[in-house]
Amino acid sequence: MHSRRMRSRLGTLLAACAGLAFLAACSNGQEDKRGTFFGPPQSIGNGTIKAYTTVDESGNPTEVGVRMSAASLDGLPAEDAVPPHMLILAFPRQASTTVFDHVMLNWNSHGHQPVELFSKPHFDIHFYMVNPDAVAGIDPTKPDFVTRAAHLPDQKYMPRDYVLPPGSPAENAVPAMGLHWLDATDGLKPGKYDFKQILINGSWDGVYTFVEPMMTREWMLTKQAVQEKIKQPQAYQKSGYYPTTYSVHYDDQAKEYSVALGGMTMRHAS
Repeated sequence: MHSRRMRSRLGTLLAACAGLAFLAACSNGQEDKRGTFFGPPQSIGNGTIKAYTTVDESGNPTEVGVRMSAASLDGLPAEDAVPPHMLILAFPRQASTTVFDHVMLNWNSHGHQPVELFSKPHFDIHFYMVNPDAVAGIDPTKPDFVTRAAHLPDQKYMPRDYVLPPGSPAENAVPAMGLHWLDATDGLKPGKYDFKQILINGSWDGVYTFVEPMMTREWMLTKQAVQEKIKQPQAYQKSGYYPTTYSVHYDDQAKEYSVALGGMTMRHAS
């Protein structure tokens, strides 16, 4: 009887100590902050899309991306607008230590230039490292447009193997986007390249400005998964968490597609 009473008191004491330890950890800022957080959803097709950020127990970002409901691939505009159908997606505040500012999604119902490569109906998902005002300022009617287009980033700041298409920068610059850099090892030969999904990078006025997954609606409907390493630059123009992986997958339970930039790693400007 006496031993049972002692064990009961010991158990109560241990539980109290555990509770105090938990409270102490919380008061020291050691509470578990892990989770996935979402920006405001927007409508596209018959569904929705939203940007998100996943953080670890310390609150450091591990992944950013977008999630699109399966219904968003249906009911899409059949005719291109000018510019193509576009949405600006805000990240939650938990993405503030990443290099990304926002996401711009374009639905291209008839593809876009160069049509010999990218003529299929597809989505462009720009993960921008500059704010929307800077993107909107890429305007061919401005007198400094040609000069800014010709101002390229030092090659060390662009991911390995990425090059500009043939032609002058001004000819290749897309309003409200900038310059698109292609991976020279992707085999982008007209007549031989079968566009399904690809990762592109962008710049404007000497600054590395975006990472852009592109994927066709036809390919997304197959629900295939992709997991790739992202080629890295030799140096970084600004400090922050940068992605090292790119993935696409379909969650059959949630009925949604995830397009993610993961493996976030802190880099310092150099």
